[in-house]
Amino acid sequence: MIIGVDEVGRGCLFGPVVSAAVVLGEDYKELGLTDSKKLTAKKREEITKKLHSGNHMISVGHASPLEIDQLNILQASLLSMKRAVLGLDVDLLEVENILIDGIYKIPGLDSKVSQVTIIKGDLKEPSIAAASIIAKVYRDKLMDDFEEIYPGYGLKGHKGYPTKVHKQALIELGATPEHRRSFKGVAELLS
Repeated sequence: MIIGVDEVGRGCLFGPVVSAAVVLGEDYKELGLTDSKKLTAKKREEITKKLHSGNHMISVGHASPLEIDQLNILQASLLSMKRAVLGLDVDLLEVENILIDGIYKIPGLDSKVSQVTIIKGDLKEPSIAAASIIAKVYRDKLMDDFEEIYPGYGLKGHKGYPTKVHKQALIELGATPEHRRSFKGVAELLS
């Protein structure tokens, strides 16, 4: 059993960092898995529906803006990955490898579990690509929902990233409780 793990939203000014952990079933080869950034939103949604309806195991974890501000974005990303892995209904001692996109292993997991970090893993390993897609679709939907709660920030368009539109909205409307107060672009407005 192999678990693929990836996260999205590290560079955002708004909202949680979201991770997914995926154990692929046998029917994954027809899905066209690759880095989520290389796919259109429509294609990511199609693949996500197929992943959820197939014989795959999927879990999503996140870390809140408050946790990001308290821990820092790297530690919060790793925490969200840990939550995603632990959310899977598996015995970690039966896992062959946890494949992680990037260079950092996930702290706090059983030391007997093998963790392999892979730079650009979402391009090299199908389970990481699946996790990348699941996390992106989940977070994008969350940003669409937040647009209803916090209108005027343009969240549906930029998904919380530091675009010109987002920065201007921050200047005009101020920071919401979902903004990352420790991030450049938000912190200056609060001082």
